[in-house]
Amino acid sequence: MWQKILDKAAAQIEPHTLYVVATPIGNLADITLRALAVLQRADLVCAEDTRVSQQLLSAYGIRAKLISVREHNERQMVDTVCAALAAGQVVAQVSDAGTPAVCDPGARLAAGVRAAGFKVVPVAGASAVMATLSVAGVTQSDFYFAGFLPPKAGERAQWFERWENVPYAVAAFETPHRIEAALAQMAELLPGRHLLLAREISKTFETFISGSVAEVLAAVRADANQTRGEMVLVLHPAEEAETAGLSEQAQHIMSLLAAELPPKKAAALAATISGANKKALYEWAVAQKREE
Repeated sequence: MWQKILDKAAAQIEPHTLYVVATPIGNLADITLRALAVLQRADLVCAEDTRVSQQLLSAYGIRAKLISVREHNERQMVDTVCAALAAGQVVAQVSDAGTPAVCDPGARLAAGVRAAGFKVVPVAGASAVMATLSVAGVTQSDFYFAGFLPPKAGERAQWFERWENVPYAVAAFETPHRIEAALAQMAELLPGRHLLLAREISKTFETFISGSVAEVLAAVRADANQTRGEMVLVLHPAEEAETAGLSEQAQHIMSLLAAELPPKKAAALAATISGANKKALYEWAVAQKREE
């Protein structure tokens, strides 16, 4: 049955077209039949690393002409790809793993090819972000994908502070050599938030660590193996604060302070003075600004 599906996918492939093909993020079996059909038919395969892509093609017995299209030469390769498309060829774009142009090269190539008047078609497949979200237990339908966390601590702290009261989940990538520092900083700024760390998704040592940010940090520090491999973080939304119980006095104090200070600083000071919940005070001030 699957051979009929593969044949049908192959019959639908069009010349003069760039196909942006998602490849497995770990387990080779995660490739789609449509991706195999495109890669078998492609006259040219643009690869982030030709050695990595050659291993994937060889695993499925596919022989294709590979060229390197990386971040440093992506703009220049637009002309090469467009010339191939103009000649009626089928071109595929792949990255080392996952979907091209998502924290990987590919966006400039797709834009350049489309601007030249050729079709650019996505071939959907494995996604580390969606795979992690699917097991994170996030019930909200919206989320924010941040890409890779900043390498510098100061900028990273600014990101975490912006996420303190967001009502949606945040998904982000982090590298092995920075994961402990990033988690330590997150634990300091967002200690009570729920976090899922997914590591090596679909691979032999696939691991999921779930808990408060502090608990995830402790688990990583307790096992050096947890600082290896590809990583995705999903920070759960901030819990909604109960603002209805704020006293008139607390609201008055917050309104006075919020007129002179940023909401976050005003809420911290108002909580100290009134004894009210800091998050509730912050949410109340934000609601007041919306009404205004």
